Amino acid sequence: MAPQLDLALKHAPLRAPAPLFERGKPASGPRSQPGFMKLLGALAFAFLLALPFIDASAYTISIATSALIYVMLCMGLNVVVGYAGLLDLGYIAFFAVGAYVSGILTTVLDWPMWAAVPATILACVLAGIIIGGPTLRLRSDYLAIVTLGFGEIIRITANNLDVTGGPSGIHGIPTWSFGDWSFRDGLDLFGLHFSGTVLFYYFVAIVVATVGIVGVGRLARGRMGRAWKAVRDDEDAAEAMGINTYFTKISAYIIGAVWAGLAGQLMATHLTAISPNSFHFLYSALILMAVVLGGMGSTPGVIIGGLFVSLAPELLREFAEWRYLIFGVLLVVVMIFRPAGLWPATAVLPWLRRHKPQAWPATAPLESLGGDDRAEVGPAAGARPAPADPRAQDPADDGEVRR
Repeated sequence: MAPQLDLALKHAPLRAPAPLFERGKPASGPRSQPGFMKLLGALAFAFLLALPFIDASAYTISIATSALIYVMLCMGLNVVVGYAGLLDLGYIAFFAVGAYVSGILTTVLDWPMWAAVPATILACVLAGIIIGGPTLRLRSDYLAIVTLGFGEIIRITANNLDVTGGPSGIHGIPTWSFGDWSFRDGLDLFGLHFSGTVLFYYFVAIVVATVGIVGVGRLARGRMGRAWKAVRDDEDAAEAMGINTYFTKISAYIIGAVWAGLAGQLMATHLTAISPNSFHFLYSALILMAVVLGGMGSTPGVIIGGLFVSLAPELLREFAEWRYLIFGVLLVVVMIFRPAGLWPATAVLPWLRRHKPQAWPATAPLESLGGDDRAEVGPAAGARPAPADPRAQDPADDGEVRR
């Protein structure tokens, strides 16, 4: 009898219990949190496309291109610090790896820039494994100190190798070319002439928007992103729940390295020259500052932080030698009044804070167990109403507790 019962239970369909009441549909439209974020992203991308029509000067386009590259660099560090909780003080090393690999392949071996992309990604993956493999078993301050040391090792190595140009670096890095046409040739479209700088700006904007922002956002909402956040919140609890914490951390480290390497390749193309002085520890601290300032783990916050850190010194250029002092004061003021960041990951839109959630309806107790009968919802099921507040019956009650 027992084997037959086990066989019947094995093949019996499992049915989840039906809900006792209907849950309300999630809010939609531009007033909801997801709808508002999509609308804001579409408006921001439309502004990027319209910027050359507003001001097409070489200075404005150059500064905007650099700011977008910094945003992509910050999005990569946000994976490491904001999602996985790994304090990395040598993140600029992967930026240098991407810039130098693409610069060497395009100037020494005469590769086209698009052909150097797979090599850049492979080099960044190897660098992430070499650097992160032995160090990600450490935590907190120890991890920060070791990553800082590796960042300096990459810079000093590039300063002493002949293939990297030594202290002089690499010059004459070509722009992106496809066959006989390159961005330097410009493009005539719909009666308008787009210069090479404007075309490269559009190219960077599309790459940053699709790969840098949308790509990281989809990773963060997936299974891997949930594992990153679990390790960030409590690594021991995540390991107890069956998450391979070491693989989770090194995957975040590698993805952050790839994003930094692609940003380095874009920056090398934009500046046409790189040198070891462009990869000091100060730049790692600046990128980390942008992530913390905007809000760790928050995509819009990191974008705002990256734009603030990259554009504020340029906007304060009129103040000459005082601009860095003013920039530092602004950072201190922001961190005092917004310690969680300009746009934290837990931010809620102001009009949604005033929205009161709908109370769940009262339900009647189940009359029998094991049957298919379910308790009905509302007064028809014989549910007892909630006891009235005695203070509500006394209009003279002033809300004080009476003994």
